[in-house]
Amino acid sequence: MRARDTDWDGVRLHVVTGKGGTGKTTIAASLALALAAGGRKVLLIEVEGRQGIAQLFDCPPLPYEERKVAIAPEGGDVYALAVDPEEAMLEYLEMFYNLRRAGKALTRLGLVDFATTIAPGLRDVLLTGKASEAVRRKDKKGHFIYDAVVMDAPPTGRISRFLNVNAEVAGLAKVGPIRHHADTVMKVIRSPETAVHFVTLLEEMPVQETVDGIADLRQIGLPVGGLMINMVRPPMLPEADLAAALTDELDLETIRMGVKAAGVEDDAAEIAQALAAEAADHARRTTLQGREMARLTDADVPQYELPHLSDGMDLAGLYELAEELRRQGAA
Repeated sequence: MRARDTDWDGVRLHVVTGKGGTGKTTIAASLALALAAGGRKVLLIEVEGRQGIAQLFDCPPLPYEERKVAIAPEGGDVYALAVDPEEAMLEYLEMFYNLRRAGKALTRLGLVDFATTIAPGLRDVLLTGKASEAVRRKDKKGHFIYDAVVMDAPPTGRISRFLNVNAEVAGLAKVGPIRHHADTVMKVIRSPETAVHFVTLLEEMPVQETVDGIADLRQIGLPVGGLMINMVRPPMLPEADLAAALTDELDLETIRMGVKAAGVEDDAAEIAQALAAEAADHARRTTLQGREMARLTDADVPQYELPHLSDGMDLAGLYELAEELRRQGAA
């Protein structure tokens, strides 16, 4: 399914997940820029403590507060927040128990770490809770503070458990503030205002994890968003040449003559052999991409194909990917 012009109208929480190495954080940052374009205000949240957002936007490590990190195309602002579970726990204690000062004492004793270790579901409630609170937050006039929130979430293999916080705290709290907090979070996550996007490469393992992750989310009734297919390399040869390269049927003499015509007389035969080998490798990669793309198409969700950036990833690259996401209808 190809992306349409209005894929995410009404969506205010964009959760971005993907197998490690697929460029998940990069795509989350680019999506935040795309969503903020045209004068909107977007919050980009990371929850894994890697300070990946700060590295991408070339700014100092993010504290536990919302800070502006970029101006989006055509105006608009991107703010960022690195959620720290310990600070989120202190906020939680203050919000529900008025115990922030006591919470700081518990932190010094290491009890906060202990609590989130023995009850990992609580940690996820705290992390997802910060995003859901940002989605719901309004100013004094009743307007939403942020037009959208983008969460750079944990990898695909953990995303279902991370988001399904009600199930994770079922054995921890049947009633009370923790249960109420989890219910509030799930109300946001299960709503039409949320979409969970998967970032993948056109390689077997990332695609398999993506397919499995989509199935897991659908099974527990969580909202699947789109497929952000990263680092797509377009074919550089016509179909006939790709087919010939796959079967070692390229005309080496024609290639050799082409090398000589380019002004390279010495070692033309060896160069022709090397070029044929490169063509065969490219043909295999192109075939693999086509096969994996077909598997992703079967998932029946909008797809966004993002190019491989030959110059590497920097701030300019983020804006380039953001523009591509906008062009394809992701924002």
